[in-house]
Amino acid sequence: MLKKLFLLCGLMILVSTGLQAKTKAEKAGWKIAMQSYTFHMFTLMEALDKCQELGIKYIEVYPGHKLGEGYGDLSFGPELDAQTLKQIKGEASRREVKIVGSGVYGSDKEEDWTKFFQMAKAMKMDYVTCEPDPKLWNHVEALSKKYGIKVAVHNHPRPSTYWNPDALLQYIQGRAKGIGSCADIGHWNRQGLDEMECLRKLGDRLITFHFKDIAAKREGEAEQTDVIWGTGCLKLKPILNYLRDTKFKGYLAVEYEANWMNSVPDIRKCLQYFDRISDEVLK
Repeated sequence: MLKKLFLLCGLMILVSTGLQAKTKAEKAGWKIAMQSYTFHMFTLMEALDKCQELGIKYIEVYPGHKLGEGYGDLSFGPELDAQTLKQIKGEASRREVKIVGSGVYGSDKEEDWTKFFQMAKAMKMDYVTCEPDPKLWNHVEALSKKYGIKVAVHNHPRPSTYWNPDALLQYIQGRAKGIGSCADIGHWNRQGLDEMECLRKLGDRLITFHFKDIAAKREGEAEQTDVIWGTGCLKLKPILNYLRDTKFKGYLAVEYEANWMNSVPDIRKCLQYFDRISDEVLK
């Protein structure tokens, strides 16, 4: 009887530690991450603290993010030495956060790309978000294959080369399947593109997201600002339906470019919306 009691207690402990606490989205392979530019008004160490506060387990760090206390004037990037990179990785791990990517990166020099991929490999990243100089595609593809790191091409607005998925597909046609899109659904809409049509064009070239919602376009307003998910004009639920139907597995990085100094409460509402809609989509 005592043995059965111990077994029962052990089972209860396993359950309480979260073995059965995965959300439907997590079970589907959708991993919510943070694009650290969301917290660019704060140091990287503070950004990691905010991720821990929000329960976000993954982060994509933008090159140039100031590291913070204990690191002087150092910023995140390939110039950091191996010991500092190891310390940063440890700081993230201590907060139960994993650095899975870095970007958005760009350079017109091969040696810069080599150093960037070497840093990504040292940090055991899954992918880099970037906008490669078109003449360097062979080099970038070779680095991706050599280091086993995916290349997710971001779509900044015009005059960015890759603002439209048609242009991206033209450049990566015939290249390794580890090369594809970091889909910024907000930028597509701001450029007059339909985000669902863009996703369908990309198909299996979709690697990761900069996920957001934005205000509807209004006459006289210069910019469609970021808003709490579900309150803007982006087709978030149809997007999740598409991800379900195509069996997408990957990171959806929160990029919330509003209320810079106090965005955590807003982001928490975004995450609550995501959990609710994901549960509906994945029922």
